[in-house]
Amino acid sequence: MKKKITYLIVFGLIIGAGFLFYQTDRNGGRLVDSVLASTDITVYKTLTCGCCVNYIGYATRQGLEIKAETVNNLEQIKMDYEIPEDMWSCHTSIMGDYIVEGHIPLEAVEKLVSEKPDIRGIAMPGMPSGSPGMPGSKTGPFEIYSLNHDGSTSLFMSL
Repeated sequence: MKKKITYLIVFGLIIGAGFLFYQTDRNGGRLVDSVLASTDITVYKTLTCGCCVNYIGYATRQGLEIKAETVNNLEQIKMDYEIPEDMWSCHTSIMGDYIVEGHIPLEAVEKLVSEKPDIRGIAMPGMPSGSPGMPGSKTGPFEIYSLNHDGSTSLFMSL
C-alpha cells in the first residue's frame, strides 16, 4: 500500500511538472499578463489551416482560453472587420475590442490590451517564418502594424 501511494505521488509530481512546462513559452518565460488572460478571445480560421491550430496551441500554452471558430469564408471575416488586404494573414482574432490579424507574438497583444491605444487593432501580414504557430527560424524582426480607425496602418512595434 505504501508503495502505491509513493507511485501516485511521483506520478502526480510528473503530471504537475508537465503542466507547468506547457504553460510557459519555449524560453521558460512567464504566463501571459493577467489583463490578457481575462480578455475574451475568438480566433477565426479555416478547417484546413494547420498553422492556425498551432497558433491557438501557442496561446493556450500561455494560459489563454481561446474560442476557435472555423469558417468557410475567412475573406468575408476580414472584409467585415475592414482589415486592409495588404495586412491579411491566415487567421483573424478578436481579442476584447481589438482585431489581431496573424501570427502575432503575445508580447505585442499584451501591449495592445494593457495600453489600450485608440486603434482598431494590430496586424502582422503574411506568415513569417518562426512566428508563433509557424515553422522555421525567425529571419528578421517581426513588424507589427496598427490598424488605424481611418483605414491607414503604421508601425505598432517591432520584435
